Amino acid sequence: MMYFRQGKLNINFNFVSYYIMRRLLIKNIKQLVQVREVTAEPIKGKSMDEVPHINDAWLAVEDGIILDYGSMDDFPGITDWKGLEIIEAEDRLVIPSWVDSHTHIVYAGSREGEFADRIRGLTYEEIAQKGGGILNSALKLKDATEEELVESALIRCNEIISQGTGAVEIKSGYGLYPEAELKMLRVIKKLKTLTPLSIKATFLAAHAVPTEYKTNKAKYIDIILNETLPQVAKEGLADFIDVFCEKNYFTPEETIQILEAGKKLGLTPKVHAEQMSNYGGVIAGVKCGAISVDHLEFVEAKEIEALKNSKTIPTILPGAAFFLSLPNPPAREMINAGLALAVASDFNPGSSPSGNMNLMQAICCIQYKMTPNECMNASTINTAFAMGLQNEVGSITIGKKANFFITKKINSLDMIAYSFGSNPVDQVFLNGEKIKTN
Repeated sequence: MMYFRQGKLNINFNFVSYYIMRRLLIKNIKQLVQVREVTAEPIKGKSMDEVPHINDAWLAVEDGIILDYGSMDDFPGITDWKGLEIIEAEDRLVIPSWVDSHTHIVYAGSREGEFADRIRGLTYEEIAQKGGGILNSALKLKDATEEELVESALIRCNEIISQGTGAVEIKSGYGLYPEAELKMLRVIKKLKTLTPLSIKATFLAAHAVPTEYKTNKAKYIDIILNETLPQVAKEGLADFIDVFCEKNYFTPEETIQILEAGKKLGLTPKVHAEQMSNYGGVIAGVKCGAISVDHLEFVEAKEIEALKNSKTIPTILPGAAFFLSLPNPPAREMINAGLALAVASDFNPGSSPSGNMNLMQAICCIQYKMTPNECMNASTINTAFAMGLQNEVGSITIGKKANFFITKKINSLDMIAYSFGSNPVDQVFLNGEKIKTN
């Protein structure tokens, strides 16, 4: 016997509107994907190619939480159908929402001019040296109001929701100066109240060095540590602290200095590591107990070995590597070494102007030779661990948030990566609520 409460409530807000369904039953599901009784550890190595599922299934939701699930062969008797929302899902899959653990969704303006420059032959570093890159975004953001940033970010949030994402990490890092960094983080805090997404915030002032501090980087680091960071902690604006560890940005030693300062104030470390060169970001992250190290195009055997002896989650960002024509990260080597690989989008205006996690699945399959099952684990439960949200999202598990999407009529899970130009998402549910995305 299944028991549900009754009632409906209509809610609307700018850009994304939804209505609460306190009692929801989805039945005749072709395949219920990523069904796990417990999620105590990220999925590692060979196990990444295994995605538990139930064919011909049902799923029950109550008050925004996954209540129960099973096979239609064992479909429970329901005596009270009154007020129960029922969805038929024949020929459709139900999949836990994507968890995107690395984005820069809050920004002002676009950078398509730099895209054209790269097509004409300039490198990422050359573009940065002439005032482009992160410093370009910082200049645009300086003049934007909080209201303008919220409005543009909400549009992007609505876009990724429509593509199946239900949880997202959002970084600062285009502010650089204290007042602008705080403005970005306050915008992220506001987004948490305006969208149904599960959002975590990351403080990333150590994203680049402002022009006036190029010859005195120590002064800029002092500003981060003694002006911006204490205020971030005082206002409770961030969950994580991040550093871009790379040549011409921040050294491994500076990375450790900044991350350790953040840890003392309660922020969990992350690192932008090994994107443009093998520079020491992974090792620095592991030393600081980082929850994740991200990018990893230039990871070598020593970094893989260090990660094997840590709880740090290696996270690849296929959108950035694809957009910048960087070498592919050694995804297969990391999985074969027994690591728990994660996949995120790096949605940002300069190096990955897409938060489409379905596209990220395709890139990983086609270019990195990951299987669709490995991509599924990497983009749901493993990214949930990379955000510290493993007990809330990332799988179909009783007691977790009812964050999932129903696909269009498709043959199998493999169709998501195979149909790389299409959006497989038909209906989106976050916190048990059906989201209107158009």
